[in-house]
Amino acid sequence: MKENKPEDFLIEIEERYGDVCFQDGINVSGSKKRNPQGFVKIFEVDEDNKKQLVGKSNLVVYLGRETLAQLLTNINNSNIVQDRNERLYWFGLGNGGVNPADAFNPNPPTNNDTNLSNAIPINATDTTCGDYHNGAYYKHPFDSVTYEQDVSNSNSWIILNIQTTIGSTDSNGYILSEAGLFTALSDAPGYSPGTADFHLFARVTFPSIVKTVARRLIFVWYLYL
Repeated sequence: MKENKPEDFLIEIEERYGDVCFQDGINVSGSKKRNPQGFVKIFEVDEDNKKQLVGKSNLVVYLGRETLAQLLTNINNSNIVQDRNERLYWFGLGNGGVNPADAFNPNPPTNNDTNLSNAIPINATDTTCGDYHNGAYYKHPFDSVTYEQDVSNSNSWIILNIQTTIGSTDSNGYILSEAGLFTALSDAPGYSPGTADFHLFARVTFPSIVKTVARRLIFVWYLYL
């Protein structure tokens, strides 16, 4: 009898800044815009240790860029809802990244996104998570945040590597198709001031993945500064 082993998925997400217009943003004919953009790589490790790759673009949204401006200056912008003391602390999942009739064709994120299209609970009992409502936690803390050198830019230390593991007890029974990074005032375990106090920084959509107890997801999110 063949033993059922947990399946590992490695999801790599890259954010870059460039001098071109991207379809995920608002395209103004004849103009050039400096927009964050990126690419998502999803690796599935099966029982034979073979990897299958899926790729999809992602985006730092306007909310995230507004937060960065306040962070750099430490000056509050009274025109926006984000607090200048917010930091990038939390990870969220959703199942609204695709049309129900076409589960493997993601809808691209847009600059104007302010949340996941349809956020789903991550865990009902894991108190290291945050954003508790409706009987479950909807935000997961990062496993690690590390700096990396960008070999394309004189080996400068301008890359953030943010990793989050969605374990065997997380989000089971849901079909995942979107994820996001969120800012908040605290990363304390159980932090749950209210859903309006978490603000979307970046969002990615990807072909649907059925989450079961036999599957573990590893998200690797690269931010290029």
